[in-house]
Parts: sequence; structure tokens; C-alpha cells
Amino acid sequence: MLDFALPPELEDLRARVRAVAEEGVATYGAFTDSWINGYSEEFSKVLAANGWIGMTWPTEMGGGGRPNIERIIMGEEMIKVGAPIAASWFADRQMGPGLIAFGTADQQAEFLPGMLSGETTWCIGMSEPDSGSDLASLTTSAVRDGNEWVINGQKIWTSFATVADYCYLIGRTSTEGPPHRGVSEIIVPMDLPGIEVRSITDMTTNAHFCEVYFTDVRVPIENLVGVEGDAFKQTMAQLEHERGGIDRLVSNKRLYDQAVAVADTDDPRVRQEIAQLEIGYRLGRLLVYREALKQAPAGFSAATKCFCTEHQQRVADFATRQLGMAALVDPELARAINYAPAYTIMGGTSNVMRNILGERLLGLPREPRL
Repeated sequence: MLDFALPPELEDLRARVRAVAEEGVATYGAFTDSWINGYSEEFSKVLAANGWIGMTWPTEMGGGGRPNIERIIMGEEMIKVGAPIAASWFADRQMGPGLIAFGTADQQAEFLPGMLSGETTWCIGMSEPDSGSDLASLTTSAVRDGNEWVINGQKIWTSFATVADYCYLIGRTSTEGPPHRGVSEIIVPMDLPGIEVRSITDMTTNAHFCEVYFTDVRVPIENLVGVEGDAFKQTMAQLEHERGGIDRLVSNKRLYDQAVAVADTDDPRVRQEIAQLEIGYRLGRLLVYREALKQAPAGFSAATKCFCTEHQQRVADFATRQLGMAALVDPELARAINYAPAYTIMGGTSNVMRNILGERLLGLPREPRL
């Protein structure tokens, strides 16, 4: 028989993390989608003090050298109760691993310590007004001028750009060849002249999204990460970290728990729906664990993201019906429910994920462009 129980040491980790997470909520507040809505520099330093930033990074880079499954457990417990982990989440999830895989020794020495200590916040300059899921169509340019890159263009949906210390920018250093060629990754300090950040308040009243304008921003050439003009595959590796994570499953688990607490479980239809959602959580967790344990084929994170984010939308639908009028008059509940459509958009839409699965994993022919 298969045993899906975690070993005692992982259950001990879960209990320790849960205690710190609940203390963080008591001190700094609780947030639905806390990995993107719950910003607290102070709590990031608490995470760092416990060794929960860079848990899986190599020890020679200052990380914990721990297995990926431990980071999944840590993230799940933090997000489930709404602990504010957003200030360090992007750096821990993507920027640090990106620099470890593709950065120079000097870049690693300069930037990793601030991430590990929870003292620096990073944003990702990826999407543009006309280049969302189609990343290869981006137009923000980085032109070489002596020992500097001169950056011009606009990014949008850049979470935490108003408070970030650095932007991990995806820009175009060449227009020759196919669209995915000529793309480079550059570290941009956010206090440089020529950067204008405008906060975007979305329909749910969240204000972490931003648009960023770059006008003749000069960055040292040493801030190029990896190979000039060949960073598209680097960015795709980053998206593997983003799409297959536990945050894609439990972002609104706190909302689910609130809905279950008031649900009429005397109604067999409600019990059946709760059972279906509980099964969804278990299946989603197994998919995420597969990613963490490297048991899934390359590109399968698209399937993980598709299932988990669509599950989160089902959770929001369930919560709407169970909470009734409370979902309308309580601003926090309303915000949590109305945010649900974002789950299947951010990080690549479900349609794009299904195209990736069909083309790259199943080998299906691409539909010809008209």
C-alpha cells in the first residue's frame, strides 16, 4: 500500500512553521493570497531568522541546502493562515534560484545576502501592456552604450515595484532573428534616474500591481544575468518555479476555511461539494510535491498550475454561496472572492498552459496561424 503520510521530521517542521505563521498573523495581520498581498518587511526578517528564506539554495551560496519538499511545507503553512510573506517571496522563489543558476560569482556575492536576510525586496519586470502571456513579443529595449545598458520601455503588472529595491528585468538587447532571440535579463536598481513607478489599484482594491516606465535608465553592463540575447530559456526556467509552487494551490485556503466554518453541513449537497474540494486540495498537493521532488517531466508545471488555479476558482465559487451576504458586506471577504479570476491569468493563462501541455508534452501539432 502507498503511504502518503509525511515523515515525523516534516510534520515537526510543519508544526514549527504554523506556530510562527500564527504569531505573524497576530502581529502583522492576516491576508488572503498572502504571498502577493501580504507585504511586511519585518516578517520577512522573521522568516530569515528561522532559515526559511533560501531553504533549498546551496549552502555555499548561504542557503539551507534543504530538500524542496521542506520549502513547500513552509510556504503552505504560511499561506494557509495568511501570514504576510510577500516581501521576500519573489526573491526566494525565482530571483535567487535564477542568480544561482545563471549569475556570476560577483552577482551572487552582491545580491544573495540581502535576499537571505529578508532585507531586500525584488520585483519582476516581465509583462508589458501588449506582451502578457506572449513574453517573446516584449519590446522594452536595453541598448549597449560603452559600459552601460540604456533601458527604455514600459512594464505592467509589476508587483511591489513601489517598494522594491531591485527589478529583475526581461528586456530586448537585439531585434534580429525570431522573437524569442535577443531577450536578456538585467538587474536594475529601482532608485536609478529615469524610472517612474505608478501604482495600479485593481477592481478588488488591491494595489500591489504597478506599471513601470524606463526612460534612458543606465545600468552597468555587469548587471546582465546569463547570456546576452539568449535569456528566454532562463526566463522559462524561472516560470517553472512560479507555476508549480504551493502558492498556486492554497492562495485562498483561508477563504475556504472561513466558508466551511459557516457551511450548512446538514445539507448532503454541501457535504459533497466540500468532499470534492478536499479531494482537489489533496490532488493539487500531490502535483506540487511531484514538482518539488523532481518526479514530473519538464514543462509539467503547466498542468500543475492549470489544475491548482482552477481549483482555487472553484473554492471562491463555493465560498460565495456559503458566505452569502457576508461576502458582500465584508470588504476582506469580497476582495478574496473577487480576486479569483486572477489565479488562472497570472503566470500564464490556462489556455496558454494547455497549449504548452499539448505542444511540448504531448507533441500535438500547432494550429496554423491564419
